[in-house]
Amino acid sequence: MNDKLIIGLDAKRIVRNGTGLGSYGRTLVNDLAKRPLQLRLYAPDAGRDDLRQQVMDHDNVQLCLPKRPLPLVGKALWRSRGMVADLQRDGVQLFHGLSGELPIGIRRRGIPTVVTIHDLIFMRHPEFYHWADVQIYKWKFRQTIREADHIIAISECTKRDIMELGDVDERRISLIYQSAAHRFAAEVTADERQRVCQKYGLPKRIILNVGSIEARKNMLLAVKALPYLPEDVGLVMVGRHTPYTDTIVKYAETHQLTHCLHILHGVPDEDLPALYAVAEAFVYPSVYEGFGIPIIEAIRQGLPVVACSGSCLEEAGGPDCRYVAPGDVQGMADALRKSLVGDAERDARIIGSQQYIRRFEGNTVASQVYDLYQELLRKRP
Repeated sequence: MNDKLIIGLDAKRIVRNGTGLGSYGRTLVNDLAKRPLQLRLYAPDAGRDDLRQQVMDHDNVQLCLPKRPLPLVGKALWRSRGMVADLQRDGVQLFHGLSGELPIGIRRRGIPTVVTIHDLIFMRHPEFYHWADVQIYKWKFRQTIREADHIIAISECTKRDIMELGDVDERRISLIYQSAAHRFAAEVTADERQRVCQKYGLPKRIILNVGSIEARKNMLLAVKALPYLPEDVGLVMVGRHTPYTDTIVKYAETHQLTHCLHILHGVPDEDLPALYAVAEAFVYPSVYEGFGIPIIEAIRQGLPVVACSGSCLEEAGGPDCRYVAPGDVQGMADALRKSLVGDAERDARIIGSQQYIRRFEGNTVASQVYDLYQELLRKRP
């Protein structure tokens, strides 16, 4: 007899998002698969083959799709409402919304729920979003906290925001940090380093940034710091093209910085560890984040990190990273310069950061989530 708990998980981001919410879901599923659980991943379509394959190499993980292919509107309706009937049909004992959403009506059907809320940036900084999107996100947040039996916050910063902006009792929230994928802890070979350098035409000395290239990420601050750094140091940004990318490119052209700025789009997931490995430092000057998993990835690969103060990045990186105000160009330049190879304190900062991030190890995170599942199920009548 199979006595494993049957856990349903919202897998839309797992099979569709290469970074961010997708990475969170895939890392958690791979770690939870080591527990006595039957994991059913519910997605409106099969998504990307490369992402789906990262989580399907387990006997106790199953992808669950609608019975027939659906149009775009139908996919949204299935995920927001229709999925509940499938959860009941499949005997799901608890459902986990991995990306801040739960299907409407799941509470009435008696299925216990957990939801991970990553951030409430759309409420803290609505200026970074379209007005209509903010209204939709607010409605979804209110709906979700009504449906949820329990909430996971991925940082203390996010927990405070949920309590304040959602008027949620602290007893309904657990702080469980997210972890970086295991591949970022593996050693990168010299051949792999050489391959990515040749593939992307990288200079010998680089400062790296990985993430969405958007105004909230504030990468123009790092670009403005380039004139104060050694001439042979380049800034490499990895992320999809956005209108903010054009703003950065225009600034670089106007200030004769194009030669030291390298913007990479469409970088496959398997190239990221090597890109971290060939860099001298990592920069993440975001104005506001829910956590900042690229910081953890960078530290795992042995990089010193420079980030911005004011949200949760100090919480993610710890005291041995350097932090500057979001508009402090000279401070950013000084922090980056002191993070390059040759700085007397660089090695000690790296060691201290790597010790700090042990609290985010995948097995520890998965154990906390697994324990929460069991606790919630024990409380059910």
